[in-house]
Amino acid sequence: MIPMRDGVHLATDIYRPAKGGRPLDAPLPVIFERTPYDKSGTPRTELSVARPTSYSRPELARLLVREGYIVIWQDCRGRYGSEGAFTKYVNEAEDGYDSMVWIDAQPWSNSRIGTMGLSYDAHVQMALACLNPPGLACMAVDSGGFSNAFTCGIRQGGALEMKQATWAYNRAMESPASVADPAILRAIEAEDLHGWMARTPWTKGRSPVKWDPDYEAYLLDQWQHGTFDAFWKKTGLWAAGYYDTFPKVPIIFMSSWYDAYVQTTLENFTGLKGDAARPLTLIMGPWTHGNRSERVFGDVDFGAEATFDGQVDSDWLAYRLKFFARWLKDEPAPVLDGRVHLFVMGGGTGRKTAEGHLDHGGRWIETTDWPVPEAVPLTLHLRADMSLGEDAGADAVLSYDYDPRSPVPTIGGSLTSGEPIFAGGGFDQVEAEGLFGCTAPGMPLTARPDVLSFETAPLVEDMVIAGPVTARLRVSTDAPDTDFTAKLVDVYPPSADYPRGYALNITDGIFRVRYRNGFDAPEPVGADEGAFDITITPFATANRFAKGHRIRLDISSSNFPKYDINPNTGEPEGTSRRTRVAVNSLHVGTGAGSHLQLMLLPEGRG
Repeated sequence: MIPMRDGVHLATDIYRPAKGGRPLDAPLPVIFERTPYDKSGTPRTELSVARPTSYSRPELARLLVREGYIVIWQDCRGRYGSEGAFTKYVNEAEDGYDSMVWIDAQPWSNSRIGTMGLSYDAHVQMALACLNPPGLACMAVDSGGFSNAFTCGIRQGGALEMKQATWAYNRAMESPASVADPAILRAIEAEDLHGWMARTPWTKGRSPVKWDPDYEAYLLDQWQHGTFDAFWKKTGLWAAGYYDTFPKVPIIFMSSWYDAYVQTTLENFTGLKGDAARPLTLIMGPWTHGNRSERVFGDVDFGAEATFDGQVDSDWLAYRLKFFARWLKDEPAPVLDGRVHLFVMGGGTGRKTAEGHLDHGGRWIETTDWPVPEAVPLTLHLRADMSLGEDAGADAVLSYDYDPRSPVPTIGGSLTSGEPIFAGGGFDQVEAEGLFGCTAPGMPLTARPDVLSFETAPLVEDMVIAGPVTARLRVSTDAPDTDFTAKLVDVYPPSADYPRGYALNITDGIFRVRYRNGFDAPEPVGADEGAFDITITPFATANRFAKGHRIRLDISSSNFPKYDINPNTGEPEGTSRRTRVAVNSLHVGTGAGSHLQLMLLPEGRG
């Protein structure tokens, strides 16, 4: 039970190499992971293609100990065996730092500590590193680590990521309150989460998490604190504010195109690169959150090359072992530091696989940097005839009614932690039974009058994009606040397997217009304000749009339950009990300049 600066003790398991039942006396390097998911449990992702059953933490510790490391697993504050109250993310920097100080001072530590972990266990790594703890020697940051939680991870474009609500509900069942009082657990389990998701925003005492006030409180703080200020500039939420003093240690940054942490991973890499004393590796696969040894995500098969296993290395554990051997034990190891490994999606047959999924395919490429140095901008204008093209066309205003009581349903995307409400990955953008919010199964989202869909002519040759995706739009609204969304879609032509074609979601984003003057300066839209410019930044991606396909951009004002619903009232975030229909308008043509910008790879590069 390691003491923190405020007297709280964190439960910590320490595994040491031994001979004859006695720990070795010589100081050794340490591998350290902090987690809210049970230091003694079984992570869902410590597996591989060859070994589909995940190692438990004790099993993984024994394996690492045999490699000559001391292994330390720790429960985060207020979770499982640790004392204190859990407030998501905000105690991790200080707790991580204090734990590193304690480890570094032990006689069995040689003051070379490597950290690792996925998701929350990645967030805590970046948090502690911001404080420059003693002993930190290298980091393997997998699918997480907030560059800025206001713009990726908790909120995006001003909107709340609703995975925070589903995570709070699911994890409250493991809280100290639920463990101590079975009645609390039974109450949480008895709540109808689907019903509650249809009645947002939640407020104090009016939520399925109310049975654990600590969990409800932190969630509502995230939901209702809608200005980028000191609340968000904490060490656990804003690594970007610490880049200038960030430790100069080797780091692996890994995520995937259908993960919720694309933006934060790429921002951390670009914000910290360029120093020879801090060699960085970037890995971006086609996966959903942490599922690096699979090939099917959502309804799409990305091919035999989609896995980490057998492509970047034999598997993720083998890769980490080489990384730690190099930076904790000075052993030569073939780790390509400074390289960028990218999976370019697309290039498959387009047919339905034997398992019933779209064969989209893909392949890995390596480059020296991100953004890819040789990529060039491609600008496609949104035009009045609902086409995308290289010239802007005639000026026009395209308007629609956005009704918060009938939001556009989320169908896949860069999602995690949404069970049982939503799941990530690639899907045909058609409403389907079993998907939350779908009221017209079989109907494409483009049939909705509140979705403006722009697409190119069929491509005459393959087009490979790899890099940021940016939608710069001129818009107007009659509401004091509203949202605009943008979704990039790869449109397959009709085929025998897919008679109506297949509209595959590639990436999407959102922007809340009260933040048009900055996330630190929310302001309602004036009644006579007129049109204004906004920028929506869907997650970066890498995809081959094949010959005969179309590039499509869908513009709307909701994508629920991925993002929270804007009620259009202009009231403080996450508090409105009322809604109003907004007339939202997109201005296109030469005078408006509304356009999509992609980054195009030269022929043969992807």
